[in-house]
Amino acid sequence: MAGLLTKAFLMASNAATATQPFGEFRPASLSLATIGLSLGTFMQVLDMTIANVSLPTIAGNLGASQDQSTWVITSFTVAQAITLPMTGFLSRRFGEVKVFVWAVLLFSLFSLCCGLATSLSMLVMFRAMQGAVCGPMYPITQSLMVSIYPRDKRGMALAIISMITVVAPIVGPVAGGWITDSYSWRWIFFINLPFGIFAAGIVAVQMGKRIEQLRRARIDWVGVITLILGVGSLQVLLDKGNDLDWFHSHTIVVLAIIATICLSIWVIWELTDDEPLVDLRLFRHRNFAAGTLALILAFALFFSISLLLPLWLQNVLGYTALWSGLAAAPIGVIPILLTFWVGKYAHKFDLRWLTAFSFAVMGLICFRFGSFNTDVDFWSVALTELMLGLGIALFFMPILTILLSDLEGQEIAEGSGSATFLRTVGASFAVSIVTYLWLRGGVVSHANLAEHINPFNPQVRENVAAMGGHLQRFAAGINGVITQQSMQISFNHLFDGLGIGFFLLIGVVWLAKPPFTPKGRGPSVGH
Repeated sequence: MAGLLTKAFLMASNAATATQPFGEFRPASLSLATIGLSLGTFMQVLDMTIANVSLPTIAGNLGASQDQSTWVITSFTVAQAITLPMTGFLSRRFGEVKVFVWAVLLFSLFSLCCGLATSLSMLVMFRAMQGAVCGPMYPITQSLMVSIYPRDKRGMALAIISMITVVAPIVGPVAGGWITDSYSWRWIFFINLPFGIFAAGIVAVQMGKRIEQLRRARIDWVGVITLILGVGSLQVLLDKGNDLDWFHSHTIVVLAIIATICLSIWVIWELTDDEPLVDLRLFRHRNFAAGTLALILAFALFFSISLLLPLWLQNVLGYTALWSGLAAAPIGVIPILLTFWVGKYAHKFDLRWLTAFSFAVMGLICFRFGSFNTDVDFWSVALTELMLGLGIALFFMPILTILLSDLEGQEIAEGSGSATFLRTVGASFAVSIVTYLWLRGGVVSHANLAEHINPFNPQVRENVAAMGGHLQRFAAGINGVITQQSMQISFNHLFDGLGIGFFLLIGVVWLAKPPFTPKGRGPSVGH
């Protein structure tokens, strides 16, 4: 995988170097700068999923319950969502290169601390710090990649970022399961250290001389405080709502009130402040608004697939964590093969048609998943995931290009950060909704199926007679089958709904209007 990525980066950068326009910063080695930026972001995106399959082992090793261990994921996501909108402010204040380098180094340091944690509370604290420092990494990587590539090669830069977004979450569960089974869960964090130092060093050397337009903007304390309280409360509410029975819990009610008040104040303040933490006025741009809306909704649906599939494979079909990861892994094959084709030739097509085609493919794949039953074999799942990759390959790059197309200069970094922040919140919301719907649907289906297990059913009487006339023994034996089938029915209904959602989204992307060529040369480009 590393060799393939390196070869691809070299090909892309060599092509870009040949057409460098005068007056824009170019690193001494565009290929090394691309590898450094991509590796740092790959490490960050990978860490969002690599710990998921290790939670049972972590809980047992640190003496915590399964419910408590989920905070390993929640703390990371909450902190990341809070710092994502600060990308624009941090870029203006300190410079994009410095923010990226320090974020990668601190992320590596806190990864080491996570691996050395001796209690769950210590691990959760360092995971929160990990999430906090990595929040700006992804949008700043997008901004830096766009700025160092010539204008006619920026599609290639966005295609590389899109490939990372797709491949890293797939590698995460497979790598996490293998490392945990073969070595120790602590190595899923230790492994970040050498890669982080390598990535930060490359970017510092290659881009340290990049001239950036800095200004000592004041800190929007009202925006910061209301954002932390609002997003933090909302994220915890979404994560714990299903466990606490939603609004039947006083805790959830209080969190909802805090989130509503704080986020309302935050939106009003950011729209009226002269130097907002997050420039919500970017939504005045038609393409940014339409592209961001499509990104939020489509990524929420895609994230729902990524969440439900391993749960279904492990809880319903009895797969191990490693094998469920292997079944999902083929989704990354087609994006890897098509990434640079999309980056090179996508501009020749109307990007709305490419995005609509990707939504149609993903919708049809959801209907395919919705037709599965408990007898489905491994290769059918893997092949379906492989075809899903076709939709993903044509989704991220066109959407990113559309939403960034009518932004200029520093707006690119701010817009990228805002879109990524909203995408993260949307994915979190999707996690809570689809988890609740799947479990709730399973309960309803279980009740409907169990109604037929009674003495008046001829088939039941025959089976009970074969077991010596013990109805309760028969009911206990068949309950596991009913539970499995009820969760399968709920799974099928959910995927049918996701498929309909993708087809409805085709209309959203047509709210954008061409041309989709970026107006500016990129944020903070040296003159």
